[in-house]
Amino acid sequence: MKPVKGKAAVNKVSKDALKTVNDRKVGKSSKPTSKKVGAAKKDPNKPKRPPSAFFVFLEEFRKTFKEKHPNVKGVAAVGKAGGEKWKSMSKSEKAPYEAKAAKKKTEYEKVMTAYNKKQASRTDDADEESEKSKSEVHDDEEESGEVIPSSSIAYVVS
Repeated sequence: MKPVKGKAAVNKVSKDALKTVNDRKVGKSSKPTSKKVGAAKKDPNKPKRPPSAFFVFLEEFRKTFKEKHPNVKGVAAVGKAGGEKWKSMSKSEKAPYEAKAAKKKTEYEKVMTAYNKKQASRTDDADEESEKSKSEVHDDEEESGEVIPSSSIAYVVS
């Protein structure tokens, strides 16, 4: 094989090799690495957060908007129109929605305190059970007087 001379030799050298080390993605994949490790699972029994004053307003606004504009099917159009209306309202016009939102928030706080108490009692019960099971295991070992290391236990697979 003949050695290549001229521009062809320069093109063979990869552009990646010419970059400085900081510019290259050394040892990194092109896939995004935004996986949440150990993300907590959501409890389906947890109460939902209360709506803000705007969302209380939007519930009523949707009904009137659908009556006036039956052809509009897009959620974004309803939301956009509701947002514009909300911005144009005065504080006195927003007051009844803010009062409803405050009432829903107090109800939510009561439900959440009850929920948190229930969760705390569940974790206390689980802690007591785990402590009890640990002590039972240690009692069994003490009675026999023999401690078997886990590395010497053989498993039979059938």
